[in-house]
Amino acid sequence: MGHFSAVNTIWVLVGAALVFFMQAGFAMVETGFTRAKNAGNIIMKNLMDFCIGTPLYWIIGFGIMFGTSSAYFGWIDLFSLGTYTNMYNDVLPEGVPIYAFMIFQTVFCATAATIVSGAMAERTKFSAYCVYSAIISLIIYPISGHWIWGGGWLAQLGFHDFAGSTAVHMVGGVAALIGAIFVGPRIGKYGKDGKPRAIPGHSLTLGALGVFILWFCWFGFNGASTVSMTGDSAIASAGWIFYTTNLCAAVSTVTVLFITWVKYKKPDVSMTLNGTLAGLVAITAGCDTVEPWAAAIIGIIAGFVVVFGIELIDKVCKIDDPVGAVGVHGMCGYIGTICVGIFSNGNGTDGKGLVYGEFKCLGVEALGATVVALYVAVAMTIVFFIIKHTMGLRVTKEEEIKGLDICEHGLVNSYADFMPNVTSVSLNDIDSGEGEKVSVNEAVPVQLATKPTTSNKVAASDVKLSKVDIVLKQSKFEELKNALNDIGITGMTVTQVLGCGVQRGKTEYYRGVEVEMNLLPKVQVEVVVCKVPVKTVIDTAVKVLYTGHIGDGKIFVYDVEDVIKVRTGETGCEALQDVE
Repeated sequence: MGHFSAVNTIWVLVGAALVFFMQAGFAMVETGFTRAKNAGNIIMKNLMDFCIGTPLYWIIGFGIMFGTSSAYFGWIDLFSLGTYTNMYNDVLPEGVPIYAFMIFQTVFCATAATIVSGAMAERTKFSAYCVYSAIISLIIYPISGHWIWGGGWLAQLGFHDFAGSTAVHMVGGVAALIGAIFVGPRIGKYGKDGKPRAIPGHSLTLGALGVFILWFCWFGFNGASTVSMTGDSAIASAGWIFYTTNLCAAVSTVTVLFITWVKYKKPDVSMTLNGTLAGLVAITAGCDTVEPWAAAIIGIIAGFVVVFGIELIDKVCKIDDPVGAVGVHGMCGYIGTICVGIFSNGNGTDGKGLVYGEFKCLGVEALGATVVALYVAVAMTIVFFIIKHTMGLRVTKEEEIKGLDICEHGLVNSYADFMPNVTSVSLNDIDSGEGEKVSVNEAVPVQLATKPTTSNKVAASDVKLSKVDIVLKQSKFEELKNALNDIGITGMTVTQVLGCGVQRGKTEYYRGVEVEMNLLPKVQVEVVVCKVPVKTVIDTAVKVLYTGHIGDGKIFVYDVEDVIKVRTGETGCEALQDVE
């Protein structure tokens, strides 16, 4: 046993912690880009692919990846004991103990497995997901990882993939592509004419949070892949990697911003978020060996690849990928690896890139990325074929429509506090919080009126009752509320709604797909009047709401047969007045 380096070990462990936290980033991105009825299912998958993959990678995967028996397959080293004549000595970083290196590699393995869930979201059986995720961690990822990072045949050829554009991201992206093909598109994604329909995610806020988490963690993903902070060269290399990683991500984001602004007339939020991830994936292979100017160019390339790649997958190939995993991880992982062969300055590679007049590096990079892509495609085709024809890969139509949260996990609503929750409880079951049972009257003192009887129901007033519904822009609500109050309207019901008129809303795009009917956020105000003339209410509303532009709103007038005040039993116009 050699001497361990505290600095190197701490660096690797901090990097492992950051890469582990990428699971949270992926969970937020996938949850935000899908519908609320599947949010719990997405979170569960991101949790379990890590928890299932970790012991499997320990039992077999690590040995397959870093064993030294051959250039194509490591070794079946059960529980990674490393008892076969110090089999890991050749691959362990200098001064880093084996278990520090093992946890670092474990979190990378988990990243490859979790990429697949986004492309197959909202219609895949949870049990099937657990099985194929386990197989990825157990054998699919470790075999190609051995070729690249375990001293295998690609490493011997000089293939350079510093932190995993191919080894991690493209492996996950290709597996996601095969999985999305096998599981098929979500119900309603494509019309009878084959035209894709937008299915917007329920929270771009969560999606953006996930992207920021991933960007932050990527500094550990790429930076800590130096597995050393000893010596001036290692320190300088870490700073270089941080800078090129950040620069490429930022440039890619700006590139997608402008592309979508031109194509869709508005900058697309979700696609721009994908642009950030595209830049991060693309720079991962060459972050240590490309100059900053080259990192910026790679960012521009990644921006174009992710926009047109996602549109190609969605519109031409008719493959439903809710989060863009194939475009971001598969395509940008591949092109980022190729860019090493184009832009490498020779640091860590066998020769320089094409822009420096050398061709060997480009040939090796293209060969390695292509072979790994073909291997994963074939292997995952076999895996998904077996799963589909045995335990089944996809939930039923009924389950998909209801949502996987309720059908797969018995979770009624992932956002329970944001939805009406009616619970039948006895008054005696209400707890004060200190172990005492209290009645509602004791907890919230109120003055009760005598319970009205319905046998001697008072006849409605002769004054006509009318209901006026006003649908308006959110920005006009306060002004309308004050105006109605000024004319004597004191009771109203206000609802936040979504809707559109005959114009079907403004033409909008979601991830490059035109939204067929764009439901805009509106406010619906309902008032019932008797003594205040209906015409006065209408004139007041029109005066407040009119701008002359589309979307000013609509007013609906209904006859009301009767109104009954529950507490007193008063009816008609009297039920609308405060006579106390």
